[in-house]
Amino acid sequence: MKYIIAIIQPDRLDQVMDRLTEKEIHLVTVSQVLGRGRQKGVAEIYRSHKEAGSLLKKIKLEIAVNEEFVQPAIDAIMQGAQTGRIGDGKIFVLDLDHVQRIRTDEQGNAAIG
Repeated sequence: MKYIIAIIQPDRLDQVMDRLTEKEIHLVTVSQVLGRGRQKGVAEIYRSHKEAGSLLKKIKLEIAVNEEFVQPAIDAIMQGAQTGRIGDGKIFVLDLDHVQRIRTDEQGNAAIG
């Protein structure tokens, strides 16, 4: 079992969700987050003063998958999120030691779906 965390541009969410659906990956948690990468945010001019905007709006996807869905999930995120420009995002894949479905008390692979 793996836990995939992806940070993407907000305007790419629909494309990523469509690609995940095509790969039959439906269990996704989506959050609006703030963050910055190498670009260190953007500076904005407000009332003729330059103000550093150090945090940018991003979307965080969290997906728990069984082993056979890891690469299809990564491929789907890449296809939907990649523009080739700075700030496209990152994908993190973590080991998932334990999952338990609250409603049915299923554990492990069965709990993921």
